[in-house]
Amino acid sequence: MVVQSYKDLTVWKKAMSLVVEIYKVTDDFPKQEVFGLTSQMRRAAVAIPCHIAEGQGRGTKDGFRKALMAARGSLQELETLTVLADRLGFLPGPGGQRLYDATSEVGRIIKAVREQLGETRQPRNTR
Repeated sequence: MVVQSYKDLTVWKKAMSLVVEIYKVTDDFPKQEVFGLTSQMRRAAVAIPCHIAEGQGRGTKDGFRKALMAARGSLQELETLTVLADRLGFLPGPGGQRLYDATSEVGRIIKAVREQLGETRQPRNTR
């Protein structure tokens, strides 16, 4: 399949589904968290598909790879916030597991897309 738009990308579609799930789950967070954890989780989640769309729109492999790295960073931020919400008891029942599963899936797809684009790991500076 030829990708003509970021909307055609599976990774973007899955990231958008993750955003919807985050909004649903955080809707049940304590009201005192509306300007704290709720807001932060939503911003991190929204950033993921936005970075993907921006990167695909740049029209270059290098630009897309860089944007995917930013999406991965936002995903890791969201994962950290999810762990915190879980530890605070804000994710009872299956909601937390759904978030863990969804973030893992998006992470795997981001990695796969980076690999398809010829992503290579740079050696870390170990000074």
